[in-house]
Amino acid sequence: MNDLLLSRRDLDFLLFEWLDVAALAARARYAEHSRETLSAALDTFSSVASDFFAPHNRSSDLNEPTFDDGAVRVNPPVRAALAAFGAAGLGAATHDYEIGGMQLPYTLERAGTALLDAANVATAAYALLSTGNANLLLAHATPELVARYVPALLAGRVHGTMCLSEPQAGSSLADITTRAERQGDGRYRLFGNKMWISAGEHDLTENILHLVLAKVPGPDGQLQAGVRGISLFAVPKFLPGATEGALGERNDVVAAGLNHKLGFRGTSNCVLNFGEGRFRPEGAPGALGTRVGEEGQGLACMFHMMNEARIGVGTGAVALGYTGYLHALDYARSRRQGRVPGRSGKRSAEEPPVPIIEHADVRRMLLAQKSYVEGGLGLILYCARLVDDAATAPDATERRLAAALLELLTPVAKSWPSQWCLAANDLAIQVHGGYGYTRDFPVEQFWRDNRLNAIHEGTHGIQAADLLGRKVGADGGVALGALGARVTATIAEARGYASLAADAARVEAAWRHVLSVTGALGALGDAALRLANASAYLEAFGHAVVGWLWLEQALVAARALGAGNNELTDRDAAFYHGKLQAFRWFTRWELPKVAAWLAVLDPVDPTCLEMQDAWF
Repeated sequence: MNDLLLSRRDLDFLLFEWLDVAALAARARYAEHSRETLSAALDTFSSVASDFFAPHNRSSDLNEPTFDDGAVRVNPPVRAALAAFGAAGLGAATHDYEIGGMQLPYTLERAGTALLDAANVATAAYALLSTGNANLLLAHATPELVARYVPALLAGRVHGTMCLSEPQAGSSLADITTRAERQGDGRYRLFGNKMWISAGEHDLTENILHLVLAKVPGPDGQLQAGVRGISLFAVPKFLPGATEGALGERNDVVAAGLNHKLGFRGTSNCVLNFGEGRFRPEGAPGALGTRVGEEGQGLACMFHMMNEARIGVGTGAVALGYTGYLHALDYARSRRQGRVPGRSGKRSAEEPPVPIIEHADVRRMLLAQKSYVEGGLGLILYCARLVDDAATAPDATERRLAAALLELLTPVAKSWPSQWCLAANDLAIQVHGGYGYTRDFPVEQFWRDNRLNAIHEGTHGIQAADLLGRKVGADGGVALGALGARVTATIAEARGYASLAADAARVEAAWRHVLSVTGALGALGDAALRLANASAYLEAFGHAVVGWLWLEQALVAARALGAGNNELTDRDAAFYHGKLQAFRWFTRWELPKVAAWLAVLDPVDPTCLEMQDAWF
């Protein structure tokens, strides 16, 4: 089973040969770790993924959560899988030893999470939402709130949610209307409705902690327009009991129904009503909540979890694309169909059918998938390494620069895998032919599960506007300049390898083109015109970044295959040659698309902006 989740050889390559995660042991936080302990932790993630998550992936897809008068019941094996996750300590993997954590690097944790997502992304969602919930509380909540909920969240006794969207508002958080009324004891009572709440109600744990965005009324008793007044509240399903750790009365938050999605069917997705009066905690309607952070700073606090979730969405997209690729590769090696022409160009009907991997067009589809998923995994793990550097690099300047680069790349880490690893799933179905469209093979489920990631945590268009409208020009373009310096350094090193020089020049041309258009767009005074084709900019920027990361991987492979290296096994040599070929495919087949995307940006093509409703 593990062989069809993710390539462990590729994970080891990315973690230890390229990103050198083992070197983090030189930093105080990770001093008790080594290559051996990090590998052992990855083994644990892998075992939990294959033994507990993967076996019920199909059954959870076929047996969705059910709803009955506010109660939601989930496929029973999910509970056992989450118990195994908690028992292994994986929820606290990156946290302090003092609260039961392992103090693992975030880069290693992301690799482990990708294994869980590849095995069963719907079950993984329950666990990873709870971890994100705990991380936000640690960053912004009071010590009392942290002590009450964080250990239980990390251990899996309590699960967490993030409650942002509302039926009328969608992604436009300025338009939320959930109301938080102050109580005399410092708490608030919440009234309103939340939509699309993953894990919003279920029977998996003793309690659920909702992190809810709501508006506190102004002095006139009215909700303020825009994002003013938005605060963040911790709202438990059950209030604290009289003794430590005990559950008290039911809070006034109730599931009103389930949303039935194309994919992620094993994750309950709920409409939640706050303050409808079905339950009356402490004798009054309204869901009792405790504010997290300062009043009016709810969005700033929630962005802690939202940015983490964006990288999480990218991780899930990569994982689903990657496992789909491995299933397609396995199928292509075993499925026999058709014959390949000899040098004469003639096919002999008397020859037996060949494995379909012998057909050049099937190899094209497999190469495309390989370039997308291994490039996407490189992007996610590179961003994860920036998280580690921003937190633990010994030099303050290095920490600030890592944080700035992470801010710049976060919308790319969310959206690029959601676009292109979904394309990999599409190709995996195509490799399977007619069988790929049936439930006899899992690739159709991988596609359905992955299709949601282009919407999760902000659509492609929202991420594009964030990248072009805010991130590339932030602080005078410091992060963009730093990224450019890293790209230039990689290209300069690659010129020393005859086998890489021509393709490195393609990476350089794409990157220079992106920078040129970025400058032209920055000079536009019309914000609407500048952002009109932002999605094309994100596509081009993302492809240029992934092209650079592929060049980084190719350099490692070229060094490993260098002259005089007689210690390589045939399997390792084949692995490195595969890396180089996927890099060549990406630079020759994918990077040419950058020029087409940028062509509508300099000058800006106004076709979409000028289109009128009536003309449709």
